Amino acid sequence: MQRRDAVPTPAPTPAAPTSAAPTPTPPPVTPPHQPPEAPAPPPASRTARASSPARDSGKGKRTTTAATQIAAFDARTLTDGQFDELVHRLIGPLTRLLRTEFRLDRERIGKLRDPRR
Repeated sequence: MQRRDAVPTPAPTPAAPTSAAPTPTPPPVTPPHQPPEAPAPPPASRTARASSPARDSGKGKRTTTAATQIAAFDARTLTDGQFDELVHRLIGPLTRLLRTEFRLDRERIGKLRDPRR
């Protein structure tokens, strides 16, 4: 008959590899976000843009040509009319965003009335 020890023996543990613990893989490196280049000059008229739906059919071809147009864009070549249209297209959304931010700030500090009006 065999005697049992009063203390149970621990179960054998698997042998640890001789190399250090596996290091986690670093996250993929993404290039820093670069703001988009200045938009291409707007079309001469809005009717020309609306009357040519066939241009939008070739999306793959359009993206490559748009990339080359942006790379070749020079703001110094804009005519006065193109420059004015670009300014108006940018100012509208920016002023709306600024007004909203100012209104939210006035609400936050408790002054809902604008004393300028």
